[in-house]
Amino acid sequence: MGVARYSQEFKRDAVALVRSSGRTVGSVAKDPGVNAESLRQWVHKADSAADGGGDVLTPSEKEELKRLRKQVRELELEKEILRKAAQYFAKEMGR
Repeated sequence: MGVARYSQEFKRDAVALVRSSGRTVGSVAKDPGVNAESLRQWVHKADSAADGGGDVLTPSEKEELKRLRKQVRELELEKEILRKAAQYFAKEMGR
């Protein structure tokens, strides 16, 4: 038996249905045929994200964040090198 993959939109809609219907997670999960424990985890993750906790980044977003942080470090290093070069040449021109 394989693992079902659901889109983020589907998960958001299912969580919104749990919150707005007043029904239990188990009864909401039966309608679209979702595993009740999966839906319970989606609701928990959404609650954690709303509280400011939890991991709300997708793996691709984490990878992009890692790449961008590396790029920022490189750019800051280049800026420091250029700043020092400008100071050096300004001093040399003043002689």
